[in-house]
Amino acid sequence: MEKYGILLYLVVIIGVMYFVMIRPQKKKQKEEQKMRDSLQVGDELLTIGGIYGRIVSIKEDSLIIESSADHSKIKIAKWAISQNLTVHEDVADVKTKAKKKDEE
Repeated sequence: MEKYGILLYLVVIIGVMYFVMIRPQKKKQKEEQKMRDSLQVGDELLTIGGIYGRIVSIKEDSLIIESSADHSKIKIAKWAISQNLTVHEDVADVKTKAKKKDEE
């Protein structure tokens, strides 16, 4: 009976760790990947190194940004993007707003 109690305790600990630590981290990684996949030329962004810039060109796993101060261009990896500072409306939100206007 003690063996089953210890095993049950271990399973509960692993389950709690999954829901408290692993699951939120995976959700955050998916959101970051979605943000990086939705980048467009002209977007303002912030890198993990603290560099602000505007996207000049996008390639598969890298992009070129232009700093705002002296217009110098820097090639960075997509994974190095911290935030997209340009606000884009989702296509679904735009369609919903247009549909509501048509109904009125």
